[in-house]
Amino acid sequence: MLSERRVGDTAGSLEAAILDALPLAVLLIGRDGVVLHANPAAEELFGTSAAVLVKVGLSGIVSPFSSLIAMVEQVRQNAHTMFEHGVELDLPRAGGPRLVDVRVAPFAQAPDFVVLSLAMRTFAEQLGRQFQQRDAGRSNAAMAATLAHEVRNPLSGIRGAAQLLESGASEEDKSLARMICDESDRIAALIDRMEIFGDESIPRNTAALNVHEVLDHVQLVAKSGFAGQVEIKTEYDPSLPLIAGSRDELVQAFLNLFKNAAEALPARGGVITIKTRYEHGLHVRGGGRLRVQLPIAIRVEDNGAGISEGMRDCLFEPFVSSKPDGAGLGLALVAKIVADHGGVVDVESKRGNTVFRILLPAAEAGSAA
Repeated sequence: MLSERRVGDTAGSLEAAILDALPLAVLLIGRDGVVLHANPAAEELFGTSAAVLVKVGLSGIVSPFSSLIAMVEQVRQNAHTMFEHGVELDLPRAGGPRLVDVRVAPFAQAPDFVVLSLAMRTFAEQLGRQFQQRDAGRSNAAMAATLAHEVRNPLSGIRGAAQLLESGASEEDKSLARMICDESDRIAALIDRMEIFGDESIPRNTAALNVHEVLDHVQLVAKSGFAGQVEIKTEYDPSLPLIAGSRDELVQAFLNLFKNAAEALPARGGVITIKTRYEHGLHVRGGGRLRVQLPIAIRVEDNGAGISEGMRDCLFEPFVSSKPDGAGLGLALVAKIVADHGGVVDVESKRGNTVFRILLPAAEAGSAA
């Protein structure tokens, strides 16, 4: 019996060691959401120690309306494993939201226990994909710029010919010539906007900036115009370091996000919330093997109707818009400006809550505002 107990103890220790080595966050949940065990990956995900997790339970680390609580209870009752992908958890202890894939399974050795495992997807996975999309987009932008250049020359000739014809034409033909000129001007304006996305130059007039000063200026402009009746809330992290960039370009990017948020708000009770925070240890892969640290996080949130799922993957592409009269260039310009500053922008949306999140690098040490 003694040898069997020792073998059992050894096996239990080995299982515990394997559990602790897993990259998945694993929690053993008892009745009423009591946390019976948490591995190191769970401590990292929830931003607190296993002892605290055991003390506060599941309800103490996620919101009362979190789908995790409902899933755990459902699995406890029906003893069937459940999966859910792309769940956003609001984790104040961890410094903000986390995107995870969730698996909830019954614990065979004890019917009242449930094993909750969470695979971190984080925003880094999404942002890494954005770098790849941006690289592919540069090829498209180069082709668009070439096409714009080739179209501009014959377009100027067409407009010039129309003006010459107008001077000696009848009244009826003059109206047709003017229409040709007007349409040529419209196409030329469209080409001008297209060429913005082919410009790969670094931001102009770069300086070390206080992002809160930029956001306050954008808020003042918005309140003086399109967001005059909108409630705007701010939650700033005063410890943020400076960022390096072009003030004018960043103002333009954030104005576009503010305008997009304001247009999505309901007729009553609309609120735009601006949050900033420093996110430690967030790295994404840029080009090749380069790892880029993007600790400056700015969130522009609104409580509007949300963005349809079919629009989210292509939202930052030029000429894509959900608005009937939209040109589809505002958010594409935001993405380009942020990319030119070495950052990335992402969006998460559901009805009543849309969040645009911009991640930027900090200015190098020694920079001055």
